[in-house]
Amino acid sequence: MEKDNFIHHRPLWKTHIGFLFAAIGSAIGLGNIWRFPYLCYKNGGGAFLIPYFIALFIIGIPLMILEIGLGHKMRGSAPASFASISKKWEWLGWWQVIFVMFGIVLYYSVIIAWCVSFFFLSFRLGWGHDPNMFFFKEFLMVSNGPFSLGDLRTPIIFSLLLVWFLNWWIVFSGVQKGLERANKIFMPLLFFITAIIVFWSLGLPGAREGLFVYLKPDFSRLRDIEVWRDAFGQIFFTLSLGFGIMIAYASYLPRKSQIVKDSFIISITNCVFSIFAGLGVFSVLGYMAHANSQGFSEVVSQSIGLAFVAYPKAISMLPYFPQLFGLLFFGTLVIAGISSAISILEAFTAAIIDKFHYSRKSVISVLSILGFLGGLVFATQAGLYWLDIVDHFLTQYGLVLAAIFECIILGYIYKTKVLRQHINHYSAWNLKKWWWDASIKIITPLVLIVLLISSLVKELSAPYGDYPWLAIVLIGRDWLIYTLFFAVIIAMYPWKIEPGERTLSS
Repeated sequence: MEKDNFIHHRPLWKTHIGFLFAAIGSAIGLGNIWRFPYLCYKNGGGAFLIPYFIALFIIGIPLMILEIGLGHKMRGSAPASFASISKKWEWLGWWQVIFVMFGIVLYYSVIIAWCVSFFFLSFRLGWGHDPNMFFFKEFLMVSNGPFSLGDLRTPIIFSLLLVWFLNWWIVFSGVQKGLERANKIFMPLLFFITAIIVFWSLGLPGAREGLFVYLKPDFSRLRDIEVWRDAFGQIFFTLSLGFGIMIAYASYLPRKSQIVKDSFIISITNCVFSIFAGLGVFSVLGYMAHANSQGFSEVVSQSIGLAFVAYPKAISMLPYFPQLFGLLFFGTLVIAGISSAISILEAFTAAIIDKFHYSRKSVISVLSILGFLGGLVFATQAGLYWLDIVDHFLTQYGLVLAAIFECIILGYIYKTKVLRQHINHYSAWNLKKWWWDASIKIITPLVLIVLLISSLVKELSAPYGDYPWLAIVLIGRDWLIYTLFFAVIIAMYPWKIEPGERTLSS
């Protein structure tokens, strides 16, 4: 009875749709809007969707089921869930939530702050006639290198304060009144605004040419291993796998839950949104190429350049209501960013509450202050360099290593059979052994090892981004090492309530 009461008093999602919106909100982020369309364009257009959806079904959805199933059974955050398996694996859960909280969300919030600034700039198209010069020279005032920190950029600081206030307020309000309520507003609004952008863009001159470039299949590219690497890497990162987020979110689910069905819904919705958002992005770029009589390769750029240089330039050229279009576009980026950032905060907050039983309000207040202060280095004139290096190392090495360990622990030590029986006991959709077990025990770890080795080979052949080796070591590598060190230290502290006490029996 005591165990049931403990489980009962854990926060729960008020509605099933609330959980789905929160999980989808975590998965859909800035990369869905600016990274996926460029990858699709670069890697064979419509042909890229073949390896992309293969990756979705053989590693993306199985890993999503794994993390949601683990959180649901163990009724805890990532550290609590791994500690329930064995105390010696608790460090892995802490490492996941620490380098995501004190790494990814620090620079991610700064990028959201850029989006907030550009949202307000949209009222007067404040980036001017040369968005490239404005973004790098006036807005960021990029210095000469990663060790030339320069000054803090005041416009970014004010936007960053707003971002962290929103992060704090939403997570501070709790699971139902904060996370669930916010995502019930954010997700429908995000889908609605994205639809407006896409259908508005499709009517522009040159939009058809843009879509042709975006989705024209070049099947010869499928012979290139790099295309497959990009597809599998994008699926892994876009679904927020290895972050500890889905484990925490699933711990708030009721006993009877549609674990398998929900995993399919979350994963497929995320991927369809990426493709749909890309229609709007490339329609606008097609219009810009048409209006300037330029080749498409001259107007398209990747990641940050696409969002803050190419797109603002295209917005300025729109024949009607460019300010409104700018507000809609950067508004979608802000919403997508915030919905992902709060999920990272919740994953770490849940871990601290589970282990030390501090109050939610105290934990999130301290975290938000630390998050804002930690993000200041990315708001300096060298912030772009630091952002690039830290992002590269945490995503290419930290997340991949954590997910490999996750597959080994749950596939071979805890055994997939145990978790599969739990999932099938509580779900209407039965999980098939041949598909899921093969993915978790063989396919996913092998794919992730290939991604890891590929990154290492590139790293050893030439320094990442042509940065000085000292910068790569001190900023990138050491960031991973220090977060791992703190994970091991925290894992040594005793639990107030043993994590195994909270698990659900099948």
